[in-house]
Amino acid sequence: PPVLAEPETPVISISYALPNNLAAEDIPNDKGQAIRIFWDEPKPKDTAILAATLVFWRRASGETEWQRLGEAPPATGKYVDAYHPATKGQPSHPLEDGTVYEYKVSVSEDPALESGVITASARGHWFNTERTVALVATIVYVLLVTFFIRYARSGKELFVRPISGIDAVEEAVGRATEMGKPVLYVPGIGEIQEVATLAGLTILSPIAEKVAEYDTPILVPNRDPIVYTVAQEIVREAYVKVGRPDAYNEDNIYFLSGRQFAYAAAVSGLMMRDKPATNFFFGMFYAESLILAETGAAIGAIQIAGTDQVAQLPFFIAACDYTLIGEELYAASAYLSGDAILVGSLKALDWMKVVLLSILGVSLIGSLFGWHWLAKTLGG
Repeated sequence: PPVLAEPETPVISISYALPNNLAAEDIPNDKGQAIRIFWDEPKPKDTAILAATLVFWRRASGETEWQRLGEAPPATGKYVDAYHPATKGQPSHPLEDGTVYEYKVSVSEDPALESGVITASARGHWFNTERTVALVATIVYVLLVTFFIRYARSGKELFVRPISGIDAVEEAVGRATEMGKPVLYVPGIGEIQEVATLAGLTILSPIAEKVAEYDTPILVPNRDPIVYTVAQEIVREAYVKVGRPDAYNEDNIYFLSGRQFAYAAAVSGLMMRDKPATNFFFGMFYAESLILAETGAAIGAIQIAGTDQVAQLPFFIAACDYTLIGEELYAASAYLSGDAILVGSLKALDWMKVVLLSILGVSLIGSLFGWHWLAKTLGG
């Protein structure tokens, strides 16, 4: 029988398509450190097929050598040339503000296929337009703060919602005076830069003044050395302010330990030995909160606590007579001191919340009726 010849394998010539409308532009709202290369999704024509990977090249205007930047699939529609030292695949040199750069694109499957040269330069911007809403909100808040501080300094009284825990401070100090026992003030275990610690130290000043007026000892054990130093000065100034500098005893404001549970154990031992009639816990607290509050409850002391640590609030609520929840800790400092700056800032913050909630409410109602422009303006 005749031998059949093997069919010849046809030679297929493959050509690849480059992106259409390749262009480069400076990325807005940055520091001049990024350029975006973008294109239309390539469409195959005749025997041309989509390239699997595009390779991007860059050189500064006037240079001859091209620097390989990285790769990206055509479907992404863009490639960002930015300097990120910790990210692999990015250029080894950052972009310089104002320098003109030339770019070209090749196909990894066919390195000979290259696009034309496109140019762009990175430029730093003074203002990020995406944060316009934040700028407007900041300006409004600053104006509110300025207005209410000036209003408070003019001698007019600003209403601050009564807080039961703060209203009980004078009663608690008076009880300690009647019983002839000391007042214990714990400013938390936070460092001086933490907001709750600063709020606690601010509250310490008016309480120390009341204690000085009633001639009642006040004990202020500290965990942080800097907080300890500040607390000493606050109590000293309180005694001077009420005209009793000779009654101030600096040994009652002292440093215990920098370790969390060593500090908690030392304060608990202090409670068991000296049996203070009133305990104040204002500041930053963590796992030691229940240890302190339970010990104070065991000796029968009146306890008033306040912190912005949500996880510790249940322990204070369960073991203390009064608890300042969250922002009430910050309001307490203004409530007790009556300082115009603190009271004015507090009222400005309240009104700023009213403004923001009103805008959000209007935006929500408008969205229900298909008016989405306000939500988009706010970034939603």
